[in-house]
Amino acid sequence: MNHTGTSLKENLLSYFDDILVEISDEHRLTISCKKDSVITILSSLNRNGYNHLALISCVDWIKDNELELVYIISAYTEDSEKGKMNILVKTKIAREKPELLTVMSIYENAEPYERELHELYGINFKGHPRLIPLLLEREYEIPPFRKDFDTRKYVQDVFDKIPFVEDKKGRK
Repeated sequence: MNHTGTSLKENLLSYFDDILVEISDEHRLTISCKKDSVITILSSLNRNGYNHLALISCVDWIKDNELELVYIISAYTEDSEKGKMNILVKTKIAREKPELLTVMSIYENAEPYERELHELYGINFKGHPRLIPLLLEREYEIPPFRKDFDTRKYVQDVFDKIPFVEDKKGRK
């Protein structure tokens, strides 16, 4: 465990209640928190030099009826220890009507990640100025990256309606 991770962990635990901070290896620190703390924690990390949002990801915990958002943060810095540290900020939200505040005021580059998660998981990022389609051409009853999305039914509904090339040839 390096000094940067240990001091960051101690600092976070002294400022925030109801968070869990784990150091999984010398360059990775994971913060688990409630959704209401995400903005405050990310703001604090940004002010302390962790100014690069590398990714926002999502995990569908269907059995728990929750979605878990994972923000991956790092630092653009000359400080060799801080620059190697990757911070994962995790929070869980309900699968039904999933909603969270946008983090675009902290990390401007969150814009496409939040659009993607809105489209693929159905998460509403309150305050996001452009939650418009990013990747997909059509709307889905269930967002397509959720575990209860029926891929086989989708393929059957969409592609069984397309005639085979051989069928087209026979119609001349």
